[in-house]
Amino acid sequence: MSRRFLFVLGSARLDGNTELLAREAAEQLPGDVEQQWIRLAEHPLPDFVDLRHDSDHVRPPSDTETGLLLDATLAATDIVIASPLYWYSVSGLTKRYLDYWAGWLRTPGLDFKATLAGRTLWGVAAHADRESSVADPFAGTLNNSAAYMGMRFGGVLLGNGSAPGDVRKDTDALAHAKTFFAQEAPLARFPFQVEVEAG
Repeated sequence: MSRRFLFVLGSARLDGNTELLAREAAEQLPGDVEQQWIRLAEHPLPDFVDLRHDSDHVRPPSDTETGLLLDATLAATDIVIASPLYWYSVSGLTKRYLDYWAGWLRTPGLDFKATLAGRTLWGVAAHADRESSVADPFAGTLNNSAAYMGMRFGGVLLGNGSAPGDVRKDTDALAHAKTFFAQEAPLARFPFQVEVEAG
């Protein structure tokens, strides 16, 4: 299967620092790698309703916002969550998208978990703090989501910036962007699994 990257943009701001950093990294992908960019603010999802114990799970029509995101997610070999750091984790728009994964797991005929297993989840985030460890909850959210789904996790590309365009001053982030998608992404593991394997 040829690689197809889905970039899920979770910022409320157009052309924000996170998107700039994600596009810098995407420019390094080979020309034959297909890219799809979806800005969640332009495709608002309804409030997520947890129906895990109900039977009302139907596949959303492709001509709806939910169907568009579902189809794009299923078609991707690589999913890039590009969300600015909001209160030390993903943005509300991004969290809502991930919440929908819970519903898709239980939608008959999708085999959502089996389909995504072995594919790769990546993260890109801009933050305003000088200490990158403040983004640990962001990375944890994505790593643990990937581990639950049986996906690979390519890690998080972090950039520093608050005002529009600030990330362009972060030379370390821009250098990392040049090779970010070229790295081998290991199978995601929950922290407790890593501890057991190391012990």
